[in-house]
Amino acid sequence: MSRISYFNHPLLLGFDELERTLDRISKQADNYPPYNIEERANGRLRITLAVAGFAADDLDIRLEENQLVVRGRQAENGERVFVHRGIAARQFQKAFVLAEGVEVEGASLENGLLHVDLLKRPVASQERRIEIRRA
Repeated sequence: MSRISYFNHPLLLGFDELERTLDRISKQADNYPPYNIEERANGRLRITLAVAGFAADDLDIRLEENQLVVRGRQAENGERVFVHRGIAARQFQKAFVLAEGVEVEGASLENGLLHVDLLKRPVASQERRIEIRRA
């Protein structure tokens, strides 16, 4: 069964990478860890991930191309014996695609919540005249 793509339209040129990114995101069915995205004043956004039990050294935040990738991995402590283990301690990876003009301002870890602050800058419109060469 073939998949219908909106990016196959003849007027949309060069969007192959965006289509692959959207495919990758749509396959991320894992909701761990839970997160919020809030709009703040002055064109700012904040992504908050619930990362209880993770220390700052267990977390890695990177900007890869136009994606903000957050990874978490806890070191196993073999000395602990659990009678019941209800707090998830599995590794995770979350990727957020950032639009052009969105910059990462910084990140902080507070009370089990990882905050990543973003700034949306207006993108300057680009217009230029293309000269036609005569044969």
